[in-house]
Amino acid sequence: MNMLKNVLLINALSSGATGVLLVLFPGLVAGLCGATLTWPFVAAGLFLIVFAALVFVQSRKQVMQKGWIKLIIALDIIWVIESLIIVVPQLFGLSFLGYFLIGAVAGWVALMAFLQSRGLKQYLAAR
Repeated sequence: MNMLKNVLLINALSSGATGVLLVLFPGLVAGLCGATLTWPFVAAGLFLIVFAALVFVQSRKQVMQKGWIKLIIALDIIWVIESLIIVVPQLFGLSFLGYFLIGAVAGWVALMAFLQSRGLKQYLAAR
């Protein structure tokens, strides 16, 4: 259970930090990505802040709820798929750095999903 709780906490902290960065500095991030619109970055940031709160709450529970953990994993997987949909065909005419950052974040999120899945299996097997 400790592994799952630790991975959830890391996911919550990294998602929350990214969300705050996107909400507070959308112009800077949009500029780095070669984008002209800032609202998509603010929207993604707000989602990440809410997501981080959900993940943080789950990471602190004594008894893990399988359904909530599966939802978190599913949302992480959806994030990765959406990122690939943007990066592979290079949608939105972003800069190389923009696509690289989206890809790097997707890699991190994929790692979180993998580790959470593994942690959930371990947790369920121990129960």
